[in-house]
Amino acid sequence: MTQTTAPRTRILVLLVPLFLAVAGALLAGAAPASAHAALTGSDPRQGAVVDRAPNRVTLTFSEEVAMSGGALRVLDPQGKRVDSGTPARVSGTTYGVGLHSGLPDGTYTVTYQVVSADSHPVAGAYTFSVGAPSKTSVPLAAQAAGGGIVGFLYGAGRYVSYAGYAVLVGGAAFVLACWPRGSGVRAVQRFVASGWVALTAATLALLLLRGSYTGSGKAGDVVDLDLLGQVLQTKAGSALVSRLLLLAAAALFVAMLFGAYDKRADEEKRDLTFGLALGGSVVAAGLAATWAMAEHASTGLQPGIAMPVDVLHLLAVATWFGGLTTLLVALHRAPAGTPVTATAVRRFSRVALSSVVALVATGAYQSWRQLGSWSAFTETRYGQLLLVKLGLVAAVVGLAWFSRRWTARLADTTAEAETTDAGAQTTTGLAEDTARDTAVDTAAVVPERTQGESPAAGEPTRAGASAAAGGKGDVAGSARAEQLARQEAAKAAARRRRLRDADPNRFGLRRSVLAEAGVAVLVLLATTLLTQTEPGRTEQDAEAATVGSASSTDPASPSGALTLDMPFDTGGKDGKGLVRIDLDPARVGANATHVYVRRPDGRAFDIPEVKIAFTLESRDLGPLPVVPDHITTGHWSASGVQLPMAGDWTVDVTVRTSDIDQVTVSKNAQIG
Repeated sequence: MTQTTAPRTRILVLLVPLFLAVAGALLAGAAPASAHAALTGSDPRQGAVVDRAPNRVTLTFSEEVAMSGGALRVLDPQGKRVDSGTPARVSGTTYGVGLHSGLPDGTYTVTYQVVSADSHPVAGAYTFSVGAPSKTSVPLAAQAAGGGIVGFLYGAGRYVSYAGYAVLVGGAAFVLACWPRGSGVRAVQRFVASGWVALTAATLALLLLRGSYTGSGKAGDVVDLDLLGQVLQTKAGSALVSRLLLLAAAALFVAMLFGAYDKRADEEKRDLTFGLALGGSVVAAGLAATWAMAEHASTGLQPGIAMPVDVLHLLAVATWFGGLTTLLVALHRAPAGTPVTATAVRRFSRVALSSVVALVATGAYQSWRQLGSWSAFTETRYGQLLLVKLGLVAAVVGLAWFSRRWTARLADTTAEAETTDAGAQTTTGLAEDTARDTAVDTAAVVPERTQGESPAAGEPTRAGASAAAGGKGDVAGSARAEQLARQEAAKAAARRRRLRDADPNRFGLRRSVLAEAGVAVLVLLATTLLTQTEPGRTEQDAEAATVGSASSTDPASPSGALTLDMPFDTGGKDGKGLVRIDLDPARVGANATHVYVRRPDGRAFDIPEVKIAFTLESRDLGPLPVVPDHITTGHWSASGVQLPMAGDWTVDVTVRTSDIDQVTVSKNAQIG
């Protein structure tokens, strides 16, 4: 039986680093945190060609943002700054920065790096031209926020903080509500304390990383005290400091739970349970609020409702996930004398069911709030991640059904084990009494002499022998009795462990709970990635606003320019986006043609190939192929494109995003 128990322990030890490795791999493969405030408009707009240099550049976002001194920059073709360096709010969610006077013709790059209202960094860049486009040395692809080693560490810190919170809250709830005797189990004590340590360490790390994460992204800025001071004045910094203060109260709660509470008798424990449960609930809700007040729930639609719902959602996740992992630890590490009873498992089953109901209710509201439409489930990254999370939750619920079956079968075995334990304890007591009697009898034996025989020289008298036996025999007998008692106790404990491990129902429960915990780790990872991803509603609204503003300029502008926007999807990785075609002057003869390729969130990006073809079907003319030259990230240009006749031309754009993924999109353009 020992041979079967050891492999299960080794499997458990190997699974923990495996889960961490999976989490690390997914975090490493994840893209930098997407913008949660999207750029919905600009003046001059992306790709515009203006006759004279504007006095300022303005950007409009989907929500309020925070800007520092160098958050909004305008660079000339050589990469030199030509802005005043002091961005300011113009109105609402529109921000601007002044430009130097007398700017020469050429292509200028606008870069921005701000912090959205939900505390996530937002960065991007685009170009506009004065007079005519030109070559530029500014690499737009480098404009990203929340990436690099600092972004990875920040994402890992968020995952650890969620996991630590779940273990701390869920473990304590499991002890108080399901298994009060667990407060005296050393493995459970260490596990819950490790949750507090993990959450505290992750919070401190996030506080130090925050300034670099939303700013330069350099590892050296992590220890910049001036930057740390600026972080403390932000909403996210205040939330992290509040979390640390609440963790001090949580430390007192843990000390009481595993100290004074554990030492009380069962009757006294019932009186103390209510007070600990009330105080612990307040601290747990306060910790959950530090996330709600600084992330998605704090901004956007119905924040007054969203924040309390987010707190309930986090509490339900922690109670279910933390309690599940605590049960797993107890099933594998609890001593044979204090096994997890079927009653405790049934209580947790009811608690877990209530948590799942709360998760479904709060999750439904959050999904509606963050997505806004059914199409966002499949068309946005947030919706796709949410579908993955829903699938994982469904898998855990299915595994929980098997756990409930094993729990129902565990009751009879537990009663039999308790009867066996009582018999083993009786046997141990009898062995201890026998050991003591044997030790005393042995110590009392002395040599007897025949009647009239005088004592030999140096031989103790009978009285002296009795005295010596009484002194030495008591000590030796007591030590021997204690040794025998320890041996018998060890045998009894080993016997109880064998009986416990031989129970097929308990073994089945262990396996099903282990599987539940494994999938729950992935659920927690999906939750972490969701908090770092732009909500689907924001992404679609930003895209609609951008396309709408562009379509409003589709009719000929004063210079006769025409703009065509065509969404595309090649079906491969990073295959979605928007291609924009600018024709100037959109008349018979030579036309300047500009091509801009953007991601759904509005950021420019490069693709391997883009081609254009013009066809006038009414005159059986074309297709006339055009291969534009690459200017900068997400921008191609072709000059002198000849359109020989007026009419309703079909513009076909072929977009290739990989060696095998490409698509052709079309739109009609009226050429005068």
